[in-house]
Amino acid sequence: MNRIVIAIDGYSGCGKSSTAKAVAKALGYTYIDSGAMYRAATLHFLNNLTVLTNPKEVAKAIETMHITFQVNPDNNKQEAYLNGLNVEKEIRKMRVSEYVSEVSKIKEVRQELVAQQKKLGKKKGVVMDGRDIGTVVFPEAELKVFMTADIKIRAERRQKEILEKGELIGLEKIIHNLGERDRIDSSREESPLRKAEDAIEIDTSYLDFESQVNQIVSLAKEILAEKV
Repeated sequence: MNRIVIAIDGYSGCGKSSTAKAVAKALGYTYIDSGAMYRAATLHFLNNLTVLTNPKEVAKAIETMHITFQVNPDNNKQEAYLNGLNVEKEIRKMRVSEYVSEVSKIKEVRQELVAQQKKLGKKKGVVMDGRDIGTVVFPEAELKVFMTADIKIRAERRQKEILEKGELIGLEKIIHNLGERDRIDSSREESPLRKAEDAIEIDTSYLDFESQVNQIVSLAKEILAEKV
């Protein structure tokens, strides 16, 4: 049975993760949340008061960082674990969101996590979302998608997501945070956020969730049909 790698990149708040999960479920593939890996790394750095400009402290933090995923039997969702502890709720908080781009641009952090991500995708049949999946992690992916959306719409979606987790953050603060993350992610030296030349761009500003999922599933099925 033919299986492919689907790489979904794009800006924060475009619905990458939720879309990637649904696409993986529809195709019977494994979903890998690369963003959660960087968020878990950020939480680890914050908890250890790691000075990001100190190479020795960064190296020590990476050595003592172990990130895994487990399916929660209560909700059947894949959740992130940091050094054996479930950190799924903690990594979604604003405290982590404000620093994740700074940690993500550290060369050694990206090298470590990219190596882990490449191993996870070796057998194919995976859907991974992030910012450098189609350009760095899986440049050979059979299907690459780049998701975009208006920043205010992205902020409203993120605000709703945060509120569902019991935290209230003003819309202007979220817009500022997303804008900063866009700037840092797009301008960093190591694996910057950019659209792969062969990626298909999907603007989700006014697309309902089902439509964006169906669009990607249809693209995947077209590629799979060509491989038969």
